[in-house]
Amino acid sequence: MASAARFSPKELRNLHVYPLIVRRVTQQTGKGKIHSMYVLVIVGNGDGLVGYGEAKDDEMPVARDKAYAKALRNLDYVERFENRTLWTDVEAKFGATRIILRPRPVGFGLHCNPNVHQVLKAAGIKDASAKVWGSRNPLSVIKTLFRMLHAGNAPLAMGDGVGGGARRLDKGSGLRGKDAVERDRGRKLVDLRTY
Repeated sequence: MASAARFSPKELRNLHVYPLIVRRVTQQTGKGKIHSMYVLVIVGNGDGLVGYGEAKDDEMPVARDKAYAKALRNLDYVERFENRTLWTDVEAKFGATRIILRPRPVGFGLHCNPNVHQVLKAAGIKDASAKVWGSRNPLSVIKTLFRMLHAGNAPLAMGDGVGGGARRLDKGSGLRGKDAVERDRGRKLVDLRTY
């Protein structure tokens, strides 16, 4: 839990923690079956920070603690419009799972798959809708969603805190390269297409 050092005890208490997947898994060996517990935990502060961690152990509480620690290490910031919804429609495909996330007006709420709902709630997104096609396996849905959220899907050069809410900051400078966008966002761009 050394990674939790950057959070005060009060902040840790206020985090949203959702153990979304708890499974008993089995490894088949030559000597027989080895059983263990698998846990996937979502952690978020309800204000833009969200992450997930997955872990396995013989005992469920130990696996949950390990997953929680990993989720704290994986916390990343999610770009939100007006601190309540997404900037734009986002679509991604990962394996057999395809998700479309759409921003919605004030008061709309979260109309989406239960797993997507928990992740968006932990991230502090209050108004959005989502549609999941293909595989609705919770693990695939959660991993696809995190690829979408952590990839940084704010429109390029729109309101990065320098020029206000929605002013084009680089008007007339032409299309920016991938390196420039990555530098501005502080993270690598993730190609959401896996096909």
